[in-house]
Amino acid sequence: MTDVQSESYRPSAHPGGGVAERVVSCDLTFDVGEPADVALHIAAANGRAVRAERLDVTMDRRVLPVAVELATPHGGRLHLLRTPRGILSVSYRAELGPPPATAGQPAAAIRGDLPDLPDLPGLPGLEQLTYLRASRYCPSDHDVGFAVAEFGGLPPGRPQVEAITQWIHSRVGYVPGSSNVHSCADDALLTGQGVCRDFAHLGITLCRALQIPARFVAVYAPGLAPMDFHAVFEAWFDGAWWTYDATRRAPREGMVRIATGRDAADTAFVNVLRGIVVLQSMEVTATVTGLLPIDDSLAPHRLC
Repeated sequence: MTDVQSESYRPSAHPGGGVAERVVSCDLTFDVGEPADVALHIAAANGRAVRAERLDVTMDRRVLPVAVELATPHGGRLHLLRTPRGILSVSYRAELGPPPATAGQPAAAIRGDLPDLPDLPGLPGLEQLTYLRASRYCPSDHDVGFAVAEFGGLPPGRPQVEAITQWIHSRVGYVPGSSNVHSCADDALLTGQGVCRDFAHLGITLCRALQIPARFVAVYAPGLAPMDFHAVFEAWFDGAWWTYDATRRAPREGMVRIATGRDAADTAFVNVLRGIVVLQSMEVTATVTGLLPIDDSLAPHRLC
């Protein structure tokens, strides 16, 4: 746990005066009806070079002097705020360069933050076990029969994940407003519609039902329209985590990881821990330098 000045942290000029590869930001306004504790998951996860970064938090236009930053799994960064009554404004902006080179590193170096079990053939590690279990929005134990009937005849691993992603893209409609915070993967499966978090939850659920570890990732997504926070999923095969987006609404190469977890319950951009807080407005932006990359939607891709 570290104390971080809320009005500015990690400020630094871009070396040589150039432009960062990714620029992401969000502006949030809340009406705090009762004194509250709030957890914000909006900062870019560790992984890319930080050119400049700023988090401003004000209450009724007065600066709140301190935010508390906590490390979360897979490089995520959570900020805890204690606020009185009033209008809470949060502004985050980051300019991010490329990630450190990982070419040539063994798969073990990029597996994640959780320790593995001893190297026993056929047994998953602790991280993989964590993301094999059913969770709040991904009740994979309900859907084993469907997953096996639909995808069980394919070779395990990448062929199954690609088939799941293609099936969701072709069979589930992207319909804004069609789900809410209580909707789970089964709702998307039954209704045939949802938004990005539902597409990700369904991909995770079907992977786990086939004993493929899968996890939820909240991202900034340059090229997304309309712009918002976005959600994708990662599946474990061939010794690494691979990123898939069944919505195909933004190129994966441009995405910036924010938070990673079992499902949206672990990665929500705001959690109210105490008090009464109502979101009044939200604006998210994400851009890349130059042209957006072209995304082969089924080609393997790793998100840094």
